[in-house]
Amino acid sequence: MSQLITPDLVLLDADLGTDRAGVIRALTNLVAAQGRATDAESLFDDAWAREQKTDTGVPGGIAIPHCRSEAVTEATLVMARLDPAVDFGATDAPADLIFLIAAPAGADEQHLKVLSALARSLVNPEYVDSLRAAKTREDIVALVEQATAPEEKAAPAAPAQNAAPTEGAARPVLVAVTACPTGIAHTYMAADSLAAAAERAGVELHVETQGSSGATPLDPAVIAAASAVIFAVDVDVRDKGRFAGKALVQSPVKRGIDAPDAMIAEALAAAQDPKAARVAGGAASESTSSTKDEHFGQTVKRALLTGVSYMIPFVAGGGLLIALGFLLGGYLITETAGDIIVQNSLWNLPDGGVAAYLGAAAFKIGAASMGFLVPALAGYIAYAIADRPGIAPGFTAGAVAGLMGAGFLGGIVGGLLAGVAAHWLAQRKTPSWFRGLMPVVVIPLLASIFASGLMVLILGGPIASLTVALNDFLNGLNGASAVVLGLILGAMMGFDLGGPVNKVAYSFAVAGLSAGAIDNQAPWMIMAAVMASGMVAPLAMALASTLLARRLFSPVEKENGKAAWLLGASFISEGAIPFAAADPLRVIPASAIGSAVTGGIIMAAGVTSQAPHGGVFVFFAINPFPMFLVAIVAGMIVTALIVILLKRFVRKSETAVAPEAAQVPVAA
Repeated sequence: MSQLITPDLVLLDADLGTDRAGVIRALTNLVAAQGRATDAESLFDDAWAREQKTDTGVPGGIAIPHCRSEAVTEATLVMARLDPAVDFGATDAPADLIFLIAAPAGADEQHLKVLSALARSLVNPEYVDSLRAAKTREDIVALVEQATAPEEKAAPAAPAQNAAPTEGAARPVLVAVTACPTGIAHTYMAADSLAAAAERAGVELHVETQGSSGATPLDPAVIAAASAVIFAVDVDVRDKGRFAGKALVQSPVKRGIDAPDAMIAEALAAAQDPKAARVAGGAASESTSSTKDEHFGQTVKRALLTGVSYMIPFVAGGGLLIALGFLLGGYLITETAGDIIVQNSLWNLPDGGVAAYLGAAAFKIGAASMGFLVPALAGYIAYAIADRPGIAPGFTAGAVAGLMGAGFLGGIVGGLLAGVAAHWLAQRKTPSWFRGLMPVVVIPLLASIFASGLMVLILGGPIASLTVALNDFLNGLNGASAVVLGLILGAMMGFDLGGPVNKVAYSFAVAGLSAGAIDNQAPWMIMAAVMASGMVAPLAMALASTLLARRLFSPVEKENGKAAWLLGASFISEGAIPFAAADPLRVIPASAIGSAVTGGIIMAAGVTSQAPHGGVFVFFAINPFPMFLVAIVAGMIVTALIVILLKRFVRKSETAVAPEAAQVPVAA
């Protein structure tokens, strides 16, 4: 590994002006002058863009501007001790110690770990004092090498990141996730600052750093034992659904460095407040994470759920717009929408007037959005496996699957192929001069050829035939077979309240939604069954805790029950989490039974929904809406009565809760 810093990359007591941009420009020019970047201006643009996202100044007179850049040829660290100091946005004082971290776009993990180690050292006051006292540039280099040496630990890591909580520990238990856009500096500094603050407060804290050098996910047992979670992040938290239902304190990652004591105090207060914000769960919570310990099945499952979660906005928006088009323009709008849009305008209305014109516009926009269903599914499946290099080949494979008539099944296969190919290519060792071309040219090209080529030449035809057979099966559902399917899907939605079983049912419904049509309404019926069933649990808990049997529930549960009315009506199952977490072996069976009743009624009555989300607030996309409400009310009453009976006649001691039961996540 090349040397990160040399004496030529150190400036002592330098006057670089009083402007932050001027300082960064001077340091990026130095990187280029040392032959470590191909273009100083491009490197400055990347560093300045990162600076504008979040101030890089931290308490103690330190600033750590950093970025990844295609212009950087080898990982580089520039240190400047300034006189005068320059304001980098810290809360206490201007910065006189500046560390510019310039990482290549494809920086290897070892370099990133070294850079992260340095960032963590900068929260150690003694280490910072030694930097200020250094007499020569060589002394600075030696201090940096000491901090980044693998055998040395200049700053303590966040404690017990993956260890189970101590048995019988009296201290409160919290968990935290830290992450910044670049994942080099602030991620790890925030983790250590929070860990130190927790120690001062007498709190047991477990931190997961989602940085560029990788992440070790928190043990599920640790998460289950925690009373609250802290998200000190500037980006989406990976696998957020793991924390579903936990009291939440969230802020930018820099606040984890600037005010860690306040965040710890806020988390402790949130843990005791039933009205505190909580982590939502469901498909949309899934994010792209990759762990070294997960087996193949877990990788595939994570990728599929990620693809579905990113696909949902296309389906939701498109489905609602199509439903609105039908509402305004009638069901025949499918045949005339194209001509109306091309030949008419608001100043030249068609025969049906403004309603027909707006209906045609809504229908065509919705159809365009739905057209992204398969490419988005495939693209984000590939993204979950290979990160950003997988997006382009994944979208391409999805588009080819649509071209071949392979539908969402083809999108799944194409996305997996593209992701695997992109991931394999990204792991190949390449010369430093070629590394910048890999993510933007080589990987998209070769992975697209591999995945899309297989779809065209071999896989597309058989998958298209399977898709046709599946659509024929769904279209032929009627009578008892439809009711049985509704019962099964309903029970799945209520069984684990957002866990794997729930998500299988929801993903199945959403993925098939685009196949619905006037002459093939089975996919719309399935969507209605899934959405209605997913609303049952929170509404039933609200009914039982606020109206029917208040004495059987704690004050906290009664407060949660009030919120559950609105959450359930919106198809947000978060309102059921506190109840299921506290008493899973009585709440979950009741939820599954009531949800199954709702699903069966929906299918028996032929209720349809062209919207994948929204609950009662998308009434215009549900037909017949009164029957939709009847099915929900029936399931809600069944679940509420079963819960009440179980609480009255089945002692809780007889239904000991398994440790993992407290982690019941929220439904989609």
